[in-house]
Amino acid sequence: MVDADTGQMGIGPLLRHLRGRRSLREVSRSTGISDPYLSNLETGSRRPGPRVLKKLATFYDVPVHGLLRRAGYLEESESEGEADEAVKVARAYDHVVTDPRFSFGTRPVGPITIEVKRFIVEMYEKLTGRNLL
Repeated sequence: MVDADTGQMGIGPLLRHLRGRRSLREVSRSTGISDPYLSNLETGSRRPGPRVLKKLATFYDVPVHGLLRRAGYLEESESEGEADEAVKVARAYDHVVTDPRFSFGTRPVGPITIEVKRFIVEMYEKLTGRNLL
């Protein structure tokens, strides 16, 4: 759930957001984490352990300390900006890939890095004149 004052979501909704349009089965196959357990994490009925968060951070290409902090394993630190930036880029990228007017070249298969997502968003911004980041 997004906190209106800070713009931060809890770990469950954040994991769901990072998964995007990928299926639970796809994430499960790539990480070795069962899809029922992933579903429980995303709905908030289970709290992920640090080892699980490390696997998911690697798969989603986000800083692990950001996920650990959101799950309550780390205190607030300067890493907050990095995790929030990754979420901001992921949201902008999700907007780009759902825009039917901008479909060419925006449907990569498999996980992509945050840098590639940022590049695609920046190209979208230049072509449309919209500011997403």
